[in-house]
Amino acid sequence: MHEQKKKHMSPNMSGLFKNRFVQVILLSGLFLQIGVWVRNFAVLLFVMDKTHGDAFAVSMISVAEFAPIFIFSFIGGTFADRWRPKRTMIWCDLLSAASIFAVLLALVFGTWKAVFFATLVSAILSQFSQPSGMKLFKMHVPEELIQMGMSIYQTMFAVFMILGPVLGTFVYQQWGIDVAIGMMGISFLLSAAVLFFLPEDRLSDEDKTKTSLLQEMMDGIRYVLSKRVLTLLGACFFAAGLALGLIQPMGIFLVTEQLGLPKEQLQWLMTANGLGMILGGGIAMSFAKTAAPQKLLMLGMLVSALGMAISGLSTVLWLTLLAQLITGLVLPMIQIGINTMILQNSEESFVGRVNGILSPLFTGAMVVTMSIAGPLKNMWSVVVMYEIAAFLFVVGMLTILPLYRLSAKQPMEGPSSPEAH
Repeated sequence: MHEQKKKHMSPNMSGLFKNRFVQVILLSGLFLQIGVWVRNFAVLLFVMDKTHGDAFAVSMISVAEFAPIFIFSFIGGTFADRWRPKRTMIWCDLLSAASIFAVLLALVFGTWKAVFFATLVSAILSQFSQPSGMKLFKMHVPEELIQMGMSIYQTMFAVFMILGPVLGTFVYQQWGIDVAIGMMGISFLLSAAVLFFLPEDRLSDEDKTKTSLLQEMMDGIRYVLSKRVLTLLGACFFAAGLALGLIQPMGIFLVTEQLGLPKEQLQWLMTANGLGMILGGGIAMSFAKTAAPQKLLMLGMLVSALGMAISGLSTVLWLTLLAQLITGLVLPMIQIGINTMILQNSEESFVGRVNGILSPLFTGAMVVTMSIAGPLKNMWSVVVMYEIAAFLFVVGMLTILPLYRLSAKQPMEGPSSPEAH
């Protein structure tokens, strides 16, 4: 019945927007983006004020956000394949909201350092929720609409690249950190409420089969290693993670040191990047049904490397903004390419584990370089950090070069399990 429902859905944009799952997941994403962006900028500005711009403290914000991805992603992905995805996503949002309100109490009655905990807990829970969302995408969106669906989802993220920094800065400057953290908690509650409208989880054969958690994790590793496209994608992830870890905490120093502007001006660099993402999302959407995802990924990484190199070297605002615009323009291509490649080359029963194996390669590398980004910046300079990151992106692009000639519709190599037929 599920397969028949997929076949009868119209393979076009109107059919995609009529999909109940797409409607609900976009609305849930809207609430989450409001909460996360208010938190990100409010916490960043709050920590900058409390520590007087200490590079180590700023880099630790990013570590609190990304370290759980490395530690919990594989476990979360495995549980996403075991548990019912709708129920998992709702519980994760509810627990996130509860933890955030606990952090708010700690802020009011205790220490300001509790803000790091707000980022940490929601990042841990997202490792169980995010692969469940990917699995639902695989279950409820027809194969020919997956890349277009990803384009729409990424365009929403792009809109918040513009609105988010402005909103987060405004909330913090007007009402302070307490209101910002409270707004995040409410946003997670609203997201959980919306997720109740998702189609009910369907019981699969995997639900009835009892295997150990360790066995399922080992099966996931063997599955990824058996598929060339996934192993090459993992190598690409690793190089990109090393690069982004170096510059993730450095944006604010690009503004204050390289451009000589107040720290609040970071929001305009984010706005330029977000505008590029919106334009890029629209461009990617226009040929999402025909372009091969690995070609989108390679083009995105090459242009991103160019944008990073320019950002690091520039000492004038207009050139830095242009570089951020260019980088934002191709970011949807990278994200759409990656997610589409994972979904197209993974069976439904392995989506969570594939995501849980590949993500730590990216975030593990990112956390390593992010942890040393502060000391390296003090030793070298913001310029050197951005140029090394650009070089690593080129290396990442070269790792997936063997996949370039595969067409958009051509199946990428790797064995199928009997249940896929």
